Amino acid sequence: MTREEAKIRISELRDAILENSRRYYVDNNPVISDYDYDHMMYELEELERSFPEFVTPDSPTQKVGSDIDSPAGENAEKATGHDFAKYPHRYPMLSLGNTYSIEEIEAFSQRADKTLQGTSFTYSCELKFDGTAICLNYRNGHLFRALTRGDGTVGDDVTENVKHIANIPQDLTGTGWPDDFEIRGEIVMPYESFDALNRQRELEEETPFANPRNAASGSLKLIDPEEVGRRGLWCTLYHIPSDTDMFETHDQALNAAASWGLPVSDKRRICSGIDGIEEYIRYWDTERKMLPYATDGIVIKINEFASQRALGYTAKSPRWAVAFKFQAEKALTPVLSFDYQVGRTGAVTPVANLEPVQLSGTVVKRATLNNEDWMRQLDIRIGDWVYVEKGGEIIPKITAVELSRRPEHAVSPVFPAVCPDCGAELVRQDAEAKWFCPNVDGCPTQIQGKLVHFMGRKAMNVIAGPATVEQLFRLGLVRTPADFYDLGKGQLMMLEGWKDRAAKRFLDSLAESRNVPFERVFFALGIRYVGETTAKEICRHFGDIDSIIAATEEQLSEVPDVGDVIARSVYAYFRDERHIAQIARLRASGLRLSMNEEVAQLSDSLAGKTIVISGNFSISREAMKELITLHGGKNSGSISARTSYLLAGSKPGPEKLRKAEQLGVEVIDEAAFRAMIPGGSAVSPAGAAAGTLFDDEPTLF
Repeated sequence: MTREEAKIRISELRDAILENSRRYYVDNNPVISDYDYDHMMYELEELERSFPEFVTPDSPTQKVGSDIDSPAGENAEKATGHDFAKYPHRYPMLSLGNTYSIEEIEAFSQRADKTLQGTSFTYSCELKFDGTAICLNYRNGHLFRALTRGDGTVGDDVTENVKHIANIPQDLTGTGWPDDFEIRGEIVMPYESFDALNRQRELEEETPFANPRNAASGSLKLIDPEEVGRRGLWCTLYHIPSDTDMFETHDQALNAAASWGLPVSDKRRICSGIDGIEEYIRYWDTERKMLPYATDGIVIKINEFASQRALGYTAKSPRWAVAFKFQAEKALTPVLSFDYQVGRTGAVTPVANLEPVQLSGTVVKRATLNNEDWMRQLDIRIGDWVYVEKGGEIIPKITAVELSRRPEHAVSPVFPAVCPDCGAELVRQDAEAKWFCPNVDGCPTQIQGKLVHFMGRKAMNVIAGPATVEQLFRLGLVRTPADFYDLGKGQLMMLEGWKDRAAKRFLDSLAESRNVPFERVFFALGIRYVGETTAKEICRHFGDIDSIIAATEEQLSEVPDVGDVIARSVYAYFRDERHIAQIARLRASGLRLSMNEEVAQLSDSLAGKTIVISGNFSISREAMKELITLHGGKNSGSISARTSYLLAGSKPGPEKLRKAEQLGVEVIDEAAFRAMIPGGSAVSPAGAAAGTLFDDEPTLF
């Protein structure tokens, strides 16, 4: 690899790692497995070793992930708009180096032997619990403070929530505890509690958690301590950081903690050498599947504190400990049949129906196969035995076919030529891997998907989850977005599961949606290729829906960032009389279909300026983006040579700061930004006064 190729690849890896770190630590909604994430980190570490001139202090290899001060993802449940108090850790909370290789555990042991020549030492082997880190501070025998890992240096104060976790004592028992000490561990959610929570969330039309780790992390950040207590969280403690000689070994410290009434795992073992470590790993690789909570590996620590001090630390992890990660749990099970699902955009996705199999604490019955090409690449057939993985306990996926167990008459699946939902002939563009149903306004699944999109938080923000939409659609009460505005309380009260309060909340949120700004109404229409930013650009350019309807493809193409594909899609949408009729009904329902001058633009002080935002501000990020738009500026998600400013709030992304410096883009703070606009000291943009529901307002469904 050349130096320039390495530089490009390092940048790509850092961006991918930081994005997935945010999804894991902040959103509690990972989209890749731990294994895939770790291997991106390994590749980055290797490249930085080979090209040390590209190592920077803000590289993911040089710091731990952070769960501090960021908006919640769909699984986070952290109450947006609520800030936990923050306090520094007495000792940094570092991450552990990890590996999937026994050979690297042997290398870890050999390095310790070499460094500690002539010193007798042992290893403490412990389960690696898959939860969220916690640091407890006890003073005079009472729980004084509980902090999350945060960024490793500063953590969020979740003391009141921790007091409602049943097995964490607020007062110590026994004798001999220090007057002031910290002990660290993990908050986990047992499978039983996890399943019960997800059943409840599904009944309430809320998104289920992807796995117990996400559920534990999200629950710990709730603002209602009583609700935290109902979540069935559980704690295990595994480390007492100290600069005193109160104990000689890690094992002695944990035994003492147990005598004080603290929850310490009884699964650890003291080993004298690599043979004992490998035996412990082999045992728990099988037995962990019988535990009532999630574990994803083994932690091996040098047991003697004097030896730990001799080995020391790297920038982000101790040299005296390492984590062995288990390979993603895998199961072998037969394929019973194939289904083909239609998505909101009309994309048809194959799904394999499997003989039910236990995997990572849940029963797996189905696994998606991406597209027809993937099916052919696997050469998968009905009757085949297939390997299913659930890496990181996210989405089950089929990774291989066990050809040695293929039945003699295994049947190759035939990808449908027509939509399995409506019967329309499927189409496939040359550049696309998926087949699509073109029956946009007649395919039931696509219709429901568009209705869910219309009601979504970033569109009309109506209290209605997919189950509500499905019920109303199935009963024939809604077929188009305008139908929602014709519903009455009497109709709703006659439906199964609807009570007075639910009906009132639903209708009140529909009424509130009439104040949503025009650009979000336009986005809510679900025109293919028209995202939030594009919707804003089109609405600002034309001013009202009638001008957009009358525009030619050429005129639409004149809008910034609207190319031929988007222009063609918008033009075609409004050539359909059904859509024109729909717009008329939405107008009659009182929705905003034009940019009145007060809301459309407050000034042109930012005209011609492209601004990228990063970090946290005195208002939500969505509100800040709207403020930029209302003063004539343009939002962008990435920094380029055309970027005018990087608007950096508290804790901005280090990658964006680095790119801004490389490209010579000016970095400004919120105060400097507000000085650029008239009335800059105002907190809320005009859109808020006009009824905009920003991301820092809770979505109930």
